[in-house]
Amino acid sequence: MLSRLGHGGMGTVWRAHDQVVDREVAVKEPRVPDHLGEREHTTAHQRMRVEARSAARIDHPSVVTIHDVVVEEGRPWIVMELVRGQSLGDRLQEGILDTREAARIGLGGVLDALAAAHNAGVLHRDVKPDNVLLGTADRVVLTDFGIAQVEGEHRLTETGAFVGSPEYIAPERVLGQHPGPASDLWSLGVVLYAAVEGMSPYRRSNTPATLQAVLSAEPQVPARATGAFGLLVMRLLRKDPAARPTAAEVRQVLQEIAAPARTTEPFATKEGGSRWVPPVLHRNRAAQFGLAGGALAVVLALVLVLVNPFAGDGPPEGWQVRPEDEVLSADVAVPTEYKRVQEDNGELVWYADPSGVFEIDFWHRTLKGEDGTDSDNPGADAAARKAYYEKGGADTTQMEDASVTYKKVTHQGRPAVEMITDYIPYASSSDDDPVRYRFHELLIPGGKPSDPYWHVRVRTPAKGQAVKDGATIFTEVTGGLNIHDS
Repeated sequence: MLSRLGHGGMGTVWRAHDQVVDREVAVKEPRVPDHLGEREHTTAHQRMRVEARSAARIDHPSVVTIHDVVVEEGRPWIVMELVRGQSLGDRLQEGILDTREAARIGLGGVLDALAAAHNAGVLHRDVKPDNVLLGTADRVVLTDFGIAQVEGEHRLTETGAFVGSPEYIAPERVLGQHPGPASDLWSLGVVLYAAVEGMSPYRRSNTPATLQAVLSAEPQVPARATGAFGLLVMRLLRKDPAARPTAAEVRQVLQEIAAPARTTEPFATKEGGSRWVPPVLHRNRAAQFGLAGGALAVVLALVLVLVNPFAGDGPPEGWQVRPEDEVLSADVAVPTEYKRVQEDNGELVWYADPSGVFEIDFWHRTLKGEDGTDSDNPGADAAARKAYYEKGGADTTQMEDASVTYKKVTHQGRPAVEMITDYIPYASSSDDDPVRYRFHELLIPGGKPSDPYWHVRVRTPAKGQAVKDGATIFTEVTGGLNIHDS
């Protein structure tokens, strides 16, 4: 054994040297917690044998090659090829992928591997980014057939037991129904979604909530993957397996997306980049905020002049309208590249600028629940919210030195309040030269005091060109907010 490559619930993978043939290999060691009983140990060892047999049945370069299974003291050790590279899960920790790269990985690795597996009578059942390896020369390999189901073989999972990664599992599996190839294609759809958004759309704070989301939540079209890619993902995530596209249909769409581009976008950047701020300014807060020689002002002004994203009657170029029925009972207009995040309580969704300069938040919530939650929430009352911010905001530790102004407005015929708050974050108030931020907000009361109210916030720096651009974003965001009639 040379070094540990990774570990999971039932095994540890090592980089090792095969002295017989003088090559480096990967070795999966069975690891079962000591507190589990003999039956669980036996099941775990059986699963590793199934993993080896399943992968060995599939002859394809996108499936990890099994060299041998060595049984030592009753424990099976799997010897397999060493794929040099990181997993897709590790890659996504560094930043999201563009649709072309996501399509390439989904097509040339995952889909090809699944097609070969299904032809061999094997269902993978645990397709997720951590099980997709990115090797050298653009090779993509699907690994870990530990919970695979082989046609004609006895199932190891007893009734009521649950194995797999909840946020990547198909709804029919959650319901205990018989899975098929469409179940693996669902998981591929979630992997493609995560590749361009950074996370599964079904991820919640705990397993029961995640499984419920798989069964009932209807995810939004990926913000960075409209068009053919986004449409394909949404078709793969249909609850009814029969309504999902076939592997052949998926292949055709991914091939078209993965094909080399005919033109190059003048403002596109590499991973983690943004059309708002070039990579050279990433993690450079002073430059981003226009506090060091106006660098951000020049960049943003150039983009605004050349791209002109805020002109026209509909959504500006580079923006999109997204339905937010589940959280907001409204449609929202947001920049296409902003990352969508939803809070578990179902009251908040926000869109984060990849450069970190701006953030757009949307709430639809009541003042407080019967248990006293949000007891200090001032709601849509302008005077109360002004006092709330001047006292420090949430728990009086959110901000300091708040300067608040507001005016009455209307939105879709509803009375509303537009509020601007400049403040210093509490955590940075002791800095020698703290950076001031701005909340530019729209507050729309419900029909009755007890009804939920809408709260829109654009967070920007409070100095430099970013203030003007933040105000323009606010205008587009509030202008595109379409509240549905109740």
